[in-house]
Amino acid sequence: QVQLVESGGGLVQAGGSLRLSCAASGRSSSNYHMGWFRQAPGKERDFVAALTWSGGSTYYADSVKGRFTISRDNAKNTVYLQMNSLKPEDTAVYYCAASRGSIGSYSHYYNYWGRGTQVTVSS
Repeated sequence: QVQLVESGGGLVQAGGSLRLSCAASGRSSSNYHMGWFRQAPGKERDFVAALTWSGGSTYYADSVKGRFTISRDNAKNTVYLQMNSLKPEDTAVYYCAASRGSIGSYSHYYNYWGRGTQVTVSS
């Protein structure tokens, strides 16, 4: 069992930055691939970014490439999402997720989910 707790969300103006954190706890949590997803009101949950348990490979949605960076500190059991040049369309609840097996953009790859943190970008 892995528990995930997101933090760092908030209200920011367009063009600003935020860094989200996801603290993982539980058995061998540092051995999981990790991902970030987001869900805007009235829309489906979308993939944002993911990285392997070692941090050696990263994956991004086209909409955030060049603006967002995913990273992890296994010593702290924490995954980060640095978000720069934020746009109003980035407004959503952001979820952290952990996968025991496959890594990628499909939500069904991920076995554990956090409760989310709200990010609101004003124009």
